Amino acid sequence: MNFNEYPDREMLSISVANRIAGDLKNHLLRNGRAAIAVAGGTTPGPIFDDLCAAELDWGNVCVMASDERWVPEDSDRSNAKLIRSRLLTNRAAEAQFLPFYTDGLEPDVAIESLSEKVRGQGGLAVALLGMGTDMHTASLFPGVAGLEHALAADAPEVAVMRPDSQPEARITLSAHVLDAAMAKHLVIFGAEKREALERAQSLPPEEAPIQAVLSECQVHWAE
Repeated sequence: MNFNEYPDREMLSISVANRIAGDLKNHLLRNGRAAIAVAGGTTPGPIFDDLCAAELDWGNVCVMASDERWVPEDSDRSNAKLIRSRLLTNRAAEAQFLPFYTDGLEPDVAIESLSEKVRGQGGLAVALLGMGTDMHTASLFPGVAGLEHALAADAPEVAVMRPDSQPEARITLSAHVLDAAMAKHLVIFGAEKREALERAQSLPPEEAPIQAVLSECQVHWAE
C-alpha cells in the first residue's frame, strides 16, 4: 500500500483521474483492450468529470461498477446511472459499459451470466475503489452472510450480498477480481476514514474487507 496525501479534494480528483488515464493508456498499449471497475456513491463523481475527457482509445475500454444495487438504472440509487451520466460522456462516451442489473431477474439467477461476462474481460486493468467507515469496499460488508464466500480465492467473479443496513440486494465483484487489478486506487476523505484504514491494516478481511485489496494499492486521501 502506498499512501498519497493531497491538500484538497479537487487536487486529489485531478491527480487520480490523470493516473487512471495513464494506467489505461499503458494497458491498452500492451494489450489492446482494458477493463476498469469503478466505485459508485458521491466520492468518484469529480474524478469521473476529469477522466471522461482523457485522450485515450476509449473504444477499447470496458467500464463496469465495482458493485451495484439491484435497482433499475433510472433509480437515483443506481451506480450505473452515475457512471453513465458522469463518466461515459465526453471522449469516454465511446467506452463499452457492462451493467450488472438485469430487469426481470433475481440477482441470484443473474450472477452466473454476469460472472461469465466479467471473466470475458480478461481481468481488470484498473480498479477505482472507495471505503466506508466500517471498512467495507465495493459491497463487501463486514459481518454480512456470504462475505467469506466472496473473499475466497475461488469465488465466482460476482457475488450477491444482502447487508442488513441496505434496503436492497447488491451485486459485487469478488475480492480476488478487485485485488487482481493491474492498478488499484482507493480514494477516501476525512479523518474518520483515514483512521478506519489504519485500523483495517491490523485486521483480517473478514472484519475489514478493504484489507483484501490493499496489497500494492495506491491510497489517495484528502481531508
